[in-house]
Amino acid sequence: MSPEPGPRRSRVITVEPALTQLSKLTASETHRLDRAIVAISVNPELGTAIPGTWLRDYSDEVDGVRVIYYVTALQTITIVAYVEA
Repeated sequence: MSPEPGPRRSRVITVEPALTQLSKLTASETHRLDRAIVAISVNPELGTAIPGTWLRDYSDEVDGVRVIYYVTALQTITIVAYVEA
């Protein structure tokens, strides 16, 4: 019998401003940020809702990263709008 599949992850898309920010990060910062983005893709509810918008703000104090993102209605795609590491 096959093992049970893990939680379904949403597909992550990064918009142009976040791509520009990513290009300026070091390898270590990118690695820390990748962990946060994977966590968000598995559980899009991790971040705090920003009132009056569709945006969510996720900060990981341990890794020192912040991601502003929104999730499509069916929670199949997570769009990253801002990153900070």
